[in-house]
Amino acid sequence: MLYRAYQNHTDMLSPLRLGAQFLGASLWSEGSERTAVRQISAQMEVFSRMRLTHTRPRWGIDTVMVDGEESAVHEEPILKAPFGTLLHFRKDTKAVHPPVLLAAPLSGHFATLLRETVRTLLRDHDVYVTDWHNARDVPLWQGQFGLDEYTTTLIDFMAAIGPGVHLVAVCQPCVAAIAATALMSEDDHPATPRSLTLMAGPVDCRINPTRVNELATERPIGWFKRNLISRVPWPHAGAGRKVYPGFLQLSAFMSMNMDRHKKQFRDLYAHLVEGRMAQANNIREFYDEYLAVNDLPAEFYLETVERIFQTYDLPRGVLTVGERTINPAAIRRTALLTVEGERDDICSVGQTVAAQDLCSGIRPYLKAHHLQAGVGHYGVFSGSRWNTQIYPRVRETIHAAAEIIR
Repeated sequence: MLYRAYQNHTDMLSPLRLGAQFLGASLWSEGSERTAVRQISAQMEVFSRMRLTHTRPRWGIDTVMVDGEESAVHEEPILKAPFGTLLHFRKDTKAVHPPVLLAAPLSGHFATLLRETVRTLLRDHDVYVTDWHNARDVPLWQGQFGLDEYTTTLIDFMAAIGPGVHLVAVCQPCVAAIAATALMSEDDHPATPRSLTLMAGPVDCRINPTRVNELATERPIGWFKRNLISRVPWPHAGAGRKVYPGFLQLSAFMSMNMDRHKKQFRDLYAHLVEGRMAQANNIREFYDEYLAVNDLPAEFYLETVERIFQTYDLPRGVLTVGERTINPAAIRRTALLTVEGERDDICSVGQTVAAQDLCSGIRPYLKAHHLQAGVGHYGVFSGSRWNTQIYPRVRETIHAAAEIIR
C-alpha cells in the first residue's frame, strides 16, 4: 500500500517535472544577464531535480592514468546473477595488476556511489565490482536474496575472478566479506582472497553505538516488517516482490541532515541565477547520484537489521550461512586491513577494528589497522584523504599480500 501510494504520487508529478525541465532548458542562456527569465529557468531546474530516480547512474569512468599514461577503461559484465552483476573495469594497458573485488553496500543506493573508490583503485589494480540490481526489477520467480545469498554471491564472484583475488568491502558488506572469506578458507578454495580490506563496516555494533545503531535496536524486528516493507506495484518487473523501498531509506538519511540538503538546493538556485556553472554542476552531480535509489530485497534488509544490528551474530560466534556456522578464526592465509574514520557517525570507531580480534588465525604481521583523522563515513572511501592517506595503505596491503601469500 505504501509503495503504491508513492508510485501514484510520482506518476502524478512526473508530467509537471518533465515540463519544468523542458521549460527551464528552453529559457536558459549561459551568456545572458541576471534577469527574471533566468530566475524562472533556475526555479524550473531546481523543481525538476527534486525527484527520485530508480535507474543506476552511469559509472562514467572512461579513462584512468596508469604509470603516467592515460589508459582507456571498458566496462565488461563477467557474471550475471539475478540480483547482481560482476562488473569488470578492463584497462587498455599491458601492465599486470592484482585483481580486486570491491564489495559494494546494498543499502538504498547503487554501487556507483563508489565511483571515486573504483577510479582510485584502477590506478594500480585490476578492478571488479558487485553491481547490485534494483530489487523492484527482479521478477518474483528469481527467488529470494538474503544475507546468505549475498555471502554466497561474493564467493561465486571471487571464484569467477580466480586465484589471486583481493577483497575490499565498504560499509555494510564487511560482515558478509568476513563470512565468505572464512568459508573459502575452511574449504581451501583456490580463490580465497589473499587480502581482506574492511572499510567502515559494522562488524561489532555493540561498540560505541551510533544513532543508526540505536534506531535499529529501539524496536523489535516485527515492527520493521510491519512498517517498512512493501510489495512492488505493477507495472514493474518485480511486481509483488517484498522490498524495503529505496525512497524510505533515502528519506531516513535525508532527515538526519535536512537543513544541509535544503541549503544545497538553495545554493543550486543561486549558482544558476549568478551563472556560477562549475559550482552548480558539482551540486547537480552529487544529487544525480544521491537521489538514485535502489530497492532492497525485504529478506536481505530484515536479516541485516536483525543479525548484524540487533543480535550481533558474527561477534557472538553464532552467524550462519546455510547450515554452516561462520568461524573467522579459520582465516589464516589472508592479510587483513581494517579502516575507520574518526568522525564516522554511521559506523563508529571500534566497530570495524573488532575484526582484528575475531580473525585470530591471521598472523600478526599480516594484520594492520588505519584510523583516519578528520573524516566521516563517506570520507573513508572518497575525497582527498581517501586518495592521499587511506588509499596508499590499501594499496600497500594488497601488493604486499600478493607477494607474500601464494
